[in-house]
Amino acid sequence: MSQQEKVATSLAGAVSAEISASLAEVDAELARRYPGDPGTRQPVHTVYVPGDVFAADTIRSWGDRALGALDEHAPDAASFAAVLGVPEELAVSVHDRVRAKLEREPVEDLRIDFEDGYGPRPDAEEDEAAARAARLVSAAYGNGTAAPYMGIRMKCMEAAVRDRGIRTTDIFLTGLMQAGGLPDGLVLTLPKVTYPEQVTAFVRLLEAFEEAHGLAAGRIGFEIQIETSQSILAADGTATVARLIDASRGRATGLHYGTFDYSACVGVSAAYQASDHPAADHAKAVMQVAAAGTGVRVCDGSTNVLPVGPTHRVHEAWRLHYGLTRRALARAYYQGWDMHPGHLPTRYAAVYTFYREGLEQAAARLAAYVAKAGGDVMDEPATAKALSGYLLRGIDCGALDTAEVARLTGLTRADLDAFATPRRGGLTVSAP
Repeated sequence: MSQQEKVATSLAGAVSAEISASLAEVDAELARRYPGDPGTRQPVHTVYVPGDVFAADTIRSWGDRALGALDEHAPDAASFAAVLGVPEELAVSVHDRVRAKLEREPVEDLRIDFEDGYGPRPDAEEDEAAARAARLVSAAYGNGTAAPYMGIRMKCMEAAVRDRGIRTTDIFLTGLMQAGGLPDGLVLTLPKVTYPEQVTAFVRLLEAFEEAHGLAAGRIGFEIQIETSQSILAADGTATVARLIDASRGRATGLHYGTFDYSACVGVSAAYQASDHPAADHAKAVMQVAAAGTGVRVCDGSTNVLPVGPTHRVHEAWRLHYGLTRRALARAYYQGWDMHPGHLPTRYAAVYTFYREGLEQAAARLAAYVAKAGGDVMDEPATAKALSGYLLRGIDCGALDTAEVARLTGLTRADLDAFATPRRGGLTVSAP
């Protein structure tokens, strides 16, 4: 029988109380600034459609055009996998899931564009387009044809277009309210942000709208587009992007990298503007570090190489898009832009391959962690959080099935949620 150890201390309880009191403000600041991931679904992409092009059937049309591209240029699992380099053992599963996704939910996040993709128009024309967008979005949520997330990108807060951006935002939001209220999936995107004061101004706009309609304070969030060098590094050498998040006063939901505007801003010539350029990697790395723990998510940009024309050109564009998407996923950029229906097959193929090829290893590691079993990898709580997040993102986008994850891990969806968004001070999960 082992002898019970004698426990002795030297410090009075008042010391611990004094230290805790001295850190109370830091504790509160930590909780305010770094609440952690919100635990909500993050779409795998954002589709941008100009305001004058958006129609009631846009989402279904994109799905049908993507399916048509598959039928024409890669009609079966083997040919699709061969083009992209999908592992043979995953070819059928990925192909079938991609087709099912395009039939069921081709677009996860849709932004109706009133900025670069729309351009300058007469005020009366943009007024009408914004009102029409609100009517169609409200109707889509009402009849079940909406994407999980939908909203607009207005013009920015720079002087030349500020009033127009404010008016379009007002018309769109007012139209939604008149049609029944703001949908849960509403997302707004503020482009070309260079100064925190522009974010502060947009917050004031949203506050005024909420007050006018009796909405809860903070009801309307928004994404910040990172498209200028000044949004990464300020004139005084500080990291502007962290100040942009702070200026949003808890309303920022995402940081979206603008591949081509940012590349042009730092002098990258057109032929080399891409999301894997070193300048892009630097910007996104700064965004990622600034957003870590804040609940603000980072979104990659797009490719402007469209999968159109003869089959060999489509295949070249598909391989490029697939590779860029896989590269982004490995770097923890779980969302990107898609600019053409032909990008949807490769977006989902890349996402599904990423999650399916890592399913068994992630599930085994998480199950071993929960069971406190040994193995060839020693994981910690932070890794368990990452493993759960990986599995949850795979489930949310359709790459994985809840039942197969439960079978491999012994965990419920609630268990995975608890690991992915742990409470400070520990968590409890169901027994496997």
